[in-house]
Amino acid sequence: MVQSAPTSPLDLDALRTAAQSFAREEMRPVALRYDETEEYPLDLLRRAAALGLTRYDLPTDYGGGGVESLRDRCEVIEELSWGDSPIFWVIAQGGFFAGPLLALGSEEQKQRWLPPLCAADPPACSVAITEPEHGSDAAAIETTAVPRDGGYVLNGRKRFIGNGHIADLCIVFATVEPGSRSRGITAFVVEQGDEGFVRGPRLRKMGSRCFPAADVAFEDCFVPADRRLGSEGDGFRGLMSVFDVARVQLAAGSVGLGRAALELAVEHAAAREAFGRPIHEFQAVSFRLADAKLKLDQARLLTQRAAELADTGSPFSTEAAMAKLAASEASVFAASAAVTTLGGAGYIRDSLAQKWYRDAKLDEIWDGTSDIMRLLIARSLFT
Repeated sequence: MVQSAPTSPLDLDALRTAAQSFAREEMRPVALRYDETEEYPLDLLRRAAALGLTRYDLPTDYGGGGVESLRDRCEVIEELSWGDSPIFWVIAQGGFFAGPLLALGSEEQKQRWLPPLCAADPPACSVAITEPEHGSDAAAIETTAVPRDGGYVLNGRKRFIGNGHIADLCIVFATVEPGSRSRGITAFVVEQGDEGFVRGPRLRKMGSRCFPAADVAFEDCFVPADRRLGSEGDGFRGLMSVFDVARVQLAAGSVGLGRAALELAVEHAAAREAFGRPIHEFQAVSFRLADAKLKLDQARLLTQRAAELADTGSPFSTEAAMAKLAASEASVFAASAAVTTLGGAGYIRDSLAQKWYRDAKLDEIWDGTSDIMRLLIARSLFT
């Protein structure tokens, strides 16, 4: 069992400053290169780990930074996503993996798998939920877990799994009672080297290219009973609680990306001249950027509200959906506005504007599409 000594909570101001500096000096300068090559940014992941940026949101008992407040975490996320969204998501995967583990796992399981996430060279982690035929309807998962001889045999296929082709650790959601929908869903930890755990192939994506996604399969994959998180049937409860937090964090990331795009567009509109004057003096340009500013600031406020509710222990599922919807769509709008404002200079592949436009679109899709977010919000009006 790998263990690390508890650490003291990270100073939030120092953490925020470190995030800003890392985003500006380490992430932004190489963002286009990693987009073009699709190379996994392992060197940046390790440098982020040295600064505590991979562990700040994990408990101090396991070597983490102890930043418990979701509102505080969102501030760090916005800064890192301003540097580069897909590189940030590579850095953030340990925290995403830790979510179900903290929600469902025993103390022994936490001691086993959390300390490595806080190390200088953290393992590649995945959370496997989406299936080829089941994405938005998480209760319809068909991957099965059949009890057998002190453990379970997993069979099924997952799709669009972050870090899927390189995962050292993977939390997989499967059903122990096929056809029962949420009642049978149970979470398990699968490790690299487990027979029947098949990783890959990597999927080629439109954007967010250096943060890899892949199919993973479970082919008569045996996992011991001590790899089950919680009791049988607890998985859906844990999944929903993790989704709520993840959606707020994703919203903060969307705001960071959109803010970067807006800043680039404003800078260009102030410097670029047409018909003898800066283009920001044309109402078509300035109003487009004003709309982007409005949408992003609204999204940030919604994100902060959802995070504050979470921090007080209040229900925040609807607010998380609202924040995720508003922020992802604001980010796409801001990135599109940047491409439009820069014109041809924003469309060529050595422009960050076109990269951000492609990256932003993912935020409208994963962790619940915009259609699903609207459905959740609409349901809240009638319950």
